[in-house]
Amino acid sequence: MDMSDIFIIITIIGAILHLFLSKAPKTKNRIFEVFLLWFLFIIVGIGSIWAFIGHVFMSNTIAALIGWPAGNPFQLEVGVANLSYGILGLLCLKLRDNFWLATVIAVSTFYLGAGYIHITNIMQTGNTAPGNAGFALFVDIVIPIVLICLTAGYKLTMKKELPQ
Repeated sequence: MDMSDIFIIITIIGAILHLFLSKAPKTKNRIFEVFLLWFLFIIVGIGSIWAFIGHVFMSNTIAALIGWPAGNPFQLEVGVANLSYGILGLLCLKLRDNFWLATVIAVSTFYLGAGYIHITNIMQTGNTAPGNAGFALFVDIVIPIVLICLTAGYKLTMKKELPQ
């Protein structure tokens, strides 16, 4: 089990407990809101800070995991990009509304772009290293889909549940 697995487990259990312990009515909108909040704060916020630490401070280890050559300066760039998404995710705890939407757009663009790059790398070089073709690729595709669906559900149910 790696840290991505742990972050996903914490996110799902945390959101379920949050809903269970909260006194707020458990409307569809509230369920979308709580799951989106936990995904943004844990997966995007803490997960991206964790990725920043790996790409910047353990770059040779991460490069080997991805199947990249050690000492690649792009590691630092990817790390700093992850830091920016981490900061956005952490800020989602306090900032709401369209800030969440902007965070989902930014992080989804990065993840889906990274997923495309991993797939292209697999097809061109046959690089099936675990950090290129394994769970990381799955996360690069699934997390944006989850974030987009949660955001859409949150926005759509918000409009339907407003008092007329």
